[in-house]
Amino acid sequence: MTDPQQPSEPAAGQAAGNQPPASEAIAATSFTPPAEPARPQWATPPPEAVTPSHWMEPVATPAPESAPTASEGGRRGPVIGPLLAVALIAAVVTSAGQLLVLQAAGIFAPEAGPAAITGQPVSQTTVQLNEESAVIRAAAAVSPAIVTITSRVTGSTGAPPDPNAGSGSGTDPFTLPATGIGSGIIFDKAGWVLTNRHVVAGSDAVTVKLSDGREFQGSTYGIDTLTDLAIVKIEGADLPVAPLGDSTTLEIGQLAIAIGSPLGDFANSVTTGVVSATGRSITVNDAATGQPRRLRNLIQTDAAINPGNSGGALLDSLGQVIGVNTAVAGSAQGIGFAISIDIAKPLLEQAVAGEPLSRPYIGIVYTSLDPQVKREANLPIDYGAWVSPGTASGSGVTTGSPAEKAGLQEDDIITAIEGQRIDVSHSLEDVLVRYRPDDTVTLTVLRDGATLDLQVTLGTRPSDLE
Repeated sequence: MTDPQQPSEPAAGQAAGNQPPASEAIAATSFTPPAEPARPQWATPPPEAVTPSHWMEPVATPAPESAPTASEGGRRGPVIGPLLAVALIAAVVTSAGQLLVLQAAGIFAPEAGPAAITGQPVSQTTVQLNEESAVIRAAAAVSPAIVTITSRVTGSTGAPPDPNAGSGSGTDPFTLPATGIGSGIIFDKAGWVLTNRHVVAGSDAVTVKLSDGREFQGSTYGIDTLTDLAIVKIEGADLPVAPLGDSTTLEIGQLAIAIGSPLGDFANSVTTGVVSATGRSITVNDAATGQPRRLRNLIQTDAAINPGNSGGALLDSLGQVIGVNTAVAGSAQGIGFAISIDIAKPLLEQAVAGEPLSRPYIGIVYTSLDPQVKREANLPIDYGAWVSPGTASGSGVTTGSPAEKAGLQEDDIITAIEGQRIDVSHSLEDVLVRYRPDDTVTLTVLRDGATLDLQVTLGTRPSDLE
């Protein structure tokens, strides 16, 4: 292989982060390059609060029968009673205030007990995380921006291909549905829709249907040369828009919500689960081409994803898009995959700017280093991208490529791009995808024990490169 987005070994997962509370949902109106998001932490649930039946003043301390004598040095015992009472009142008021804020936000809800039902004073409150309300709010806010896409070849009078159809070997458990039906995400009010490549590949007519019943004739604006993504354009007014999140801060186990049109018949279906893993790489049977295809840096989730969900949204608890639902494991349950939204963002920027979709390209074959590869190959470090010292198909540096022009050589280890270290949490592919063709970047390279910086002007990834 001759592409930095196609390492000879799967790259590791992306860094994860915490999710903010569901009360901070963002209503988007159009796509803009995302700024670094704030990362509020989940608040630790307040301790179980006990409400006294009435306020009590501290018990007065009886006056001493006689004043202290000179031999006692005039010392008095500490005034514990009043201070303890003040501390207790402050703690109760603070806890009550926090609880009211959390209840108002809908994040926490008190469990109704007999006292609450009868209207009597509640002596004890049990606080619960209200995950259900987060899902309800996210679905209500984002569903209008999730569309059903039907594609066809002009002149065809038959129905779209069966989304359950598949071609490929029985040894590969992962499949992409056939071209013809799927879902999409409106990410800009001007009518830009993000979907999967396999939903629209090979077609020249696209119909986009919104949840409010409106239908639009669309056109395929561009196909990604790196991933299974595509962008469709429609013309319409007052279009809903899905807010985009940050897939680089995902945490394993956090809430995941999938919205799409499974089987093409059940529009805007909502399923829930968790983020099972990040950085997954799989080989799929692509029914559109009949060929196996390698997909990398995917989000794995157990939220149900079915044929027709392809191109739909994977959301976090804020109702922000963190991924594009893409593939499922047909021989198992609860194993679905989505393309990280941060991998898609450069394409969205290009589309809104009216530019052709393109990906950066260096032109090397490399191996992502980790401690095991370091030991086996007797290398000096256990991080970075090791330019292959020759392969069966040729050199590790493609002739005439940006890498060759920049002076990269076989056995070089790329340790950083523009100062960003290349390691298991930041693969060469993950870092490189942040840039555009024609950008000039600095590669930090380890060669024969010496560190050097090389300037490389990125090329455009060939469309036929696997």
